[in-house]
Amino acid sequence: MTSGHDTLKYGVSLYSYTGDIYTLLTLDDAMAEIADLGASGIEILGEGNISGYPTPSTRWIDDWHAGLERHGLTATNYGSWIDSRMWQHRDLSVDEGVTILRRDLELASTLGFTTLRPKIGVVSQDLRPHPIWEPVVERVLERAAELGIVICPEIHAPTPIRHEVVDDYLAFIERTGTEHFRLLIDTGIFQRTATDAHHEGLDEEAQEAGWRRPLAVPMADLVDVLPYVAFIQAKFFDIRDDLTDAQIPWRDIVTTLVEHGYTGYLSSEYEGDRVPGRSLEQVRRQHALLRLLEKEARAR
Repeated sequence: MTSGHDTLKYGVSLYSYTGDIYTLLTLDDAMAEIADLGASGIEILGEGNISGYPTPSTRWIDDWHAGLERHGLTATNYGSWIDSRMWQHRDLSVDEGVTILRRDLELASTLGFTTLRPKIGVVSQDLRPHPIWEPVVERVLERAAELGIVICPEIHAPTPIRHEVVDDYLAFIERTGTEHFRLLIDTGIFQRTATDAHHEGLDEEAQEAGWRRPLAVPMADLVDVLPYVAFIQAKFFDIRDDLTDAQIPWRDIVTTLVEHGYTGYLSSEYEGDRVPGRSLEQVRRQHALLRLLEKEARAR
């Protein structure tokens, strides 16, 4: 595990183990796997990983905290969903969105998380969030501050960094002066070559438009927003036997983060082929690669 004020921190999203979690792995198995990597952080999706969501039992909560302590892990980022199209005949109201986000903030706090990603329904192919995002977030900012949680929407392909969506988020930070709203960067936006991995649940058009199509966002754009970045999901599709990645430019990413003083988490998010057990090996390869690149970057 790398730690300290001048190093990167490493974690894993339980989403990486989709297909293995609760089949090959229990939650405790996944925690043990993450700890064995030398990682310190665990990221979850509220609806997908919490038994009894949104009201888990006291026993589940106690087991969660016992697992964190047993494996030496830190709860990092909590994935929340604000489904603006929950109803077919109407959009979610601001009041309803506030209720959902406030509920998840409270649950995230109970479980020890310090950042929360609010996935709000989108209204366009370039992932513009539903307009309720701004009043919903603004109305819970005070509570987020009380709980010590940073709300960080995800910048995810096909939305690049230089985009009106990001501009709006930065303008919101400037207008409110808040320290509890920042950005989450998904490294899929830096993808430079296409992947032929298949993502279940997405049709071909969706995969080509928003998942397999490389955006190749330049590192200079990351540098511009890095002071506003609270968390990084280290999206990847395939790490080869020789610890190289044909899609994501990890050397450029890690070097940029080191040179510009980022000390937050890189949380693995494997989205390659869902062959049983493959995610376990792939995450291990990614962590070996990232640590190697960080060591090289700091030796310069």
